[in-house]
Amino acid sequence: MRIFLSLVVLAVIAVGIGKTLMEIPFGEDTTNVGGYYIQSGRDDTGAANIVTSVVVGYRAFDTLGEVTVLFVAAVGLGAVLAVGSASGRRRDVEPASLVLYTGCRFLFPLILLFGAYIFIHGHLTPGGGFQGGAIVASAFLLVYLGCRGRRIRHGWSKATESLGGLVFVGLGLLGLTAAGHFFLSNYLPKGTVNHLFSAGIIPIIYVAIGFKVGAELAGVIDDLVEESE
Repeated sequence: MRIFLSLVVLAVIAVGIGKTLMEIPFGEDTTNVGGYYIQSGRDDTGAANIVTSVVVGYRAFDTLGEVTVLFVAAVGLGAVLAVGSASGRRRDVEPASLVLYTGCRFLFPLILLFGAYIFIHGHLTPGGGFQGGAIVASAFLLVYLGCRGRRIRHGWSKATESLGGLVFVGLGLLGLTAAGHFFLSNYLPKGTVNHLFSAGIIPIIYVAIGFKVGAELAGVIDDLVEESE
């Protein structure tokens, strides 16, 4: 039965792909989406980084879906580890080396600062919320490796994660209601290209994503570290 259902699903997918390929006008330049983004991205969004104008401008709703997927994955991992963990059993942790311990103490704030720089300047230079959030999470990974026994405060982590998601969705709803346009429309003043305060809502979204992704990944690392002890 499973083999039959698998064949049916594959057949449906194959038919869909075949019909899509048959409708594509190969050899005809009817849709120059990439060219439009390159030529009009700065004027439409105010972002100097064209990749940012696409990710948080033209397809911002898709980016919201990606953030949601990461949130569901973090919640699922936490649930699995909570069910399978052995309560009340913790083993002694071997202290880290002097080099790693010193690096943890001095590099942690610098890594946080660099991660914040990446997602704050995502509309100007390569980077953004996901990249900056991953860098922030790597700072907490260094803490777990070098400063053994330290943990993040789950209350602050969950609050930061929730606040980032609410800001993202709230900006989208404001574009839908107050601005009278559509969900996640760039309704704030775009300012001057290549200036920090520019690109409308895009920098705010990237800051929200940076905090949300950083908190979620740090929580995932904390769950994995706690499970391994």
